[in-house]
Amino acid sequence: MKKLAIAILFTLTVAAVPAAHAQRQPTDEERAACQADYDKFCLGLIPGGGRIIACLTRNYAQLAFSCKKMLDSYKAEAKE
Repeated sequence: MKKLAIAILFTLTVAAVPAAHAQRQPTDEERAACQADYDKFCLGLIPGGGRIIACLTRNYAQLAFSCKKMLDSYKAEAKE
């Protein structure tokens, strides 16, 4: 019984951690600002875990101005 209680507690703890650190979803406007750059540099990536933001960051120098602006704002907000 004690092992079951520990397993349940562990499961609840692990499940709660990602929710606390989850990134907000981009708005339609933010998606539109980077859609062409996403299609060019990141197409095929599975969203989640910051993969799209990381991809855009790796290609920052080549991004459209509107996408750079959105990415800068998104990163600044994440630091808060």
